Amino acid sequence: MKKALLAVLIVLTAAAGFAFAADMPEAMGITYVKAPLNVPSIVAKYNQVFEKAYPGVRLSFPEITEGPKQTAALAAEEIGIASCLGSTSAILAASEGLDVKIIGIYSRAPKAFMIIVRDPAIKSVKDLKGKKVAGPKGTILHQLLAAALDKEGMTVKDIEFIQMDLSSGANALSTGSVDAALLAGPAAYNALTSGARMLKNGEGLVDATIVIATTEKFAQKYPEAVSRFLKAHNDTLTWIKKNPDKAAEMTQKETGLPMDGVRMMMPWYDFDSKIRKSDIAELAKTQEFMIENGLQRNKIDVNSLIMR
Repeated sequence: MKKALLAVLIVLTAAAGFAFAADMPEAMGITYVKAPLNVPSIVAKYNQVFEKAYPGVRLSFPEITEGPKQTAALAAEEIGIASCLGSTSAILAASEGLDVKIIGIYSRAPKAFMIIVRDPAIKSVKDLKGKKVAGPKGTILHQLLAAALDKEGMTVKDIEFIQMDLSSGANALSTGSVDAALLAGPAAYNALTSGARMLKNGEGLVDATIVIATTEKFAQKYPEAVSRFLKAHNDTLTWIKKNPDKAAEMTQKETGLPMDGVRMMMPWYDFDSKIRKSDIAELAKTQEFMIENGLQRNKIDVNSLIMR
């Protein structure tokens, strides 16, 4: 009788193990993006949160910082989860037929995205007319610029918009090659502490929504992998709330920012991962910006992006 019971237990244990293995990938990529000030990703790295959440899974953490490259990596199944993807990139990829699904919100940080100037003669957004403004096109910063200009009855056509990444834009501003730069995170902080000043941030203009994304194909094949990511991510958020000083130390070490800068910027970020109605409304507003500025050809139902 005991031998028969033992045999049954062995079979059940083996079956459970097989079910677990079938629901988890052998290998999985999770993007790692630390800028502008992605405290949850930094803490997860230092605490090896995902390594603990996926025992037996071969993990990789590619540092893919450009949104289009992240969505391409999702489509090519090079990564399973884009942990920190700009909403502009998610919408654009989906509008072009790529498989992209939003499973959570990474952050909202309107205060962290800025239009920065040095010239004291530029006192308002109106004063940017005819000026050179550097920044990354098709991004949240681009959307901030367009929204700020629109509030003054202007468009991007009223300025000379020059495509530059954050580092190049900051350098161009410091040398006087451009009149304004669209900056965020450490690049913005360093500019502000080097004599530049904020002309406008995203408050009242954009929520600066960053999302967590996967593909429908991956989520259907490995639902447990997606669930484990979200749990590990939310556990990290809880840890940060309980250990703000340790989280700040990790962030300072990873970004190279002075501790004063880290402590100043951390409160700017809302890392709550729950998808709110206001987030969906912001996605719709982002799509309008993309279409109006010729960055998106095909309109989509943004609700179709949300994996519930």
